[in-house]
Amino acid sequence: MNKIAMVDLKRQYEKIKPEIDKAISEVIESTAFINGPSVKAFQADLEQYLGVRHVIPCGNGTDALQVAMMALGLKPGDEVITANFTFIATVEVIALLGLTPVVVDVDPDTFNIDPDAIRRTITPKTKAIVPVHLFGQCADMDAILQIAREFNLYVIEDACQAIGADYIFGDGSRKKAGTIGHIGCTSFFPSKNLGCYGDGGAIFTNDDDLAKKMRSVVNHGMTVRYYHDDVGVNSRLDSIQAAVLKIKLARLDEYAAARNRAAEFYDKAFANNPKLKTPVRFGRSTHVFHQYTLVTSGIDRGALQEYLAQKEIPAMIYYPVPLHFQKAYQDPRYKEGDFPVSEHLCKTVISLPMHTELDEEQLNYITSSVLEFVNR
Repeated sequence: MNKIAMVDLKRQYEKIKPEIDKAISEVIESTAFINGPSVKAFQADLEQYLGVRHVIPCGNGTDALQVAMMALGLKPGDEVITANFTFIATVEVIALLGLTPVVVDVDPDTFNIDPDAIRRTITPKTKAIVPVHLFGQCADMDAILQIAREFNLYVIEDACQAIGADYIFGDGSRKKAGTIGHIGCTSFFPSKNLGCYGDGGAIFTNDDDLAKKMRSVVNHGMTVRYYHDDVGVNSRLDSIQAAVLKIKLARLDEYAAARNRAAEFYDKAFANNPKLKTPVRFGRSTHVFHQYTLVTSGIDRGALQEYLAQKEIPAMIYYPVPLHFQKAYQDPRYKEGDFPVSEHLCKTVISLPMHTELDEEQLNYITSSVLEFVNR
């Protein structure tokens, strides 16, 4: 049996090695390392795939969120609402810009931001909502967009874990994650569903003016060389990473199908086990399974993780601490018990290996090992 990895990038690379090696070699031979033809080509392909007017490549997913907020002209003191159960980058950029992060609880089934909690939290200072499409499926965007329209708020989608997922509106129409709100953001960190071989990210919008602004912001605030109309940053996707991403983008739907097959295997193995709650699919979104996350009940999660490690099966806790408990973001407005769903999930979730290269032998070994511990 092949060694089990949380994300097996080596085996994935081996399957596309000739194409990847050729593409990287061509960039090196061209010496167009920054904003070269491969960046433009990937950008065009991603715009077509997503069905969005503008893709602005950038340095990483965190930069994407920061640039989005800068382009919207948010000012210090403005409140930005986001989920309490997510990776720190979502609130990190809010704080870095002098904005006020406001966290709300999540849905206990989908783990995504709770629209009712958003509505209850809006104040006159609220300017934007950042829904995080967590673990591979979209948040309830119909409800979130309705709230945004009512209160004249911006919607910035954090689609870093859900690129390729479809949101299905009430009328049956579909849009890709990240193309629904005013701006969408994604990361191309290597372990992401569409990952490069270093750092990378991108921002999406259908708004021509916002696109122009964000293209300026990522490039030191320049639209004309050495003329700086905006306060900007230096955030670029390098040409080698774009060349890798162009090849992998062509396989993104194939990769999502492989992840879903693995998820279905896990689902079947753990079905009806009272100690394991398998991921709940939100009926208004497809799922691309960036993570496969169980909610445990009546077992020692730490002991399960240690047991799996002894059997050379990696398992991760995403996330062990809700944002309002993080030392850097402690806020006197929040106390223990204010976010019961997030606090419960942080104590009970565990994520199993999930990637495109999982085979049946590995899946059998993983699931049987989990059940050995759970049922003993």
